Amino acid sequence: MKLATLCYLKQDGKTLMMHRARRRDDIHEGKWNGLGGKIHLGETPEECVIREVKEESGLTVRNPSLRGIITFPAFKDEEDWYVYVFVVHEFSGELVHSEEGELEWVDDAKLSGLNLWEGDPIFLKWLDEGKFFSAKFTYQNGRLMEHSVVFHHTEELKWL
Repeated sequence: MKLATLCYLKQDGKTLMMHRARRRDDIHEGKWNGLGGKIHLGETPEECVIREVKEESGLTVRNPSLRGIITFPAFKDEEDWYVYVFVVHEFSGELVHSEEGELEWVDDAKLSGLNLWEGDPIFLKWLDEGKFFSAKFTYQNGRLMEHSVVFHHTEELKWL
């Protein structure tokens, strides 16, 4: 089992996306993704997302907002991935060259036209709906086979 984060930085109707086209051994090669990566031992999801965004973009994020958790059964090498999905509106710094791929601010209306994983357009629309979600996206040979979701309305989470 792998634990990871995925982060979407938002500003002025645009989302910072990465075109993963630098490493040939990358399972995401050719795809557009948010920023993020594997959680290190002893690291919280929030610490991970702050570190990963800094490493991949040079930007320093504040107040990452957890919007959901996605389970990807047997996603890579038959290993399950559990991904904490964040949205960030507060950040500072200047974009830097990334070893992971090309960074680009993409108009939100054009996100679905990018070469995304098949399931990404499904959960990307949930990020701005004010709900917390727990989802499962099952891929086989790089193709989305099925997905399911449970939404938790924020008023139900007042105890947090």
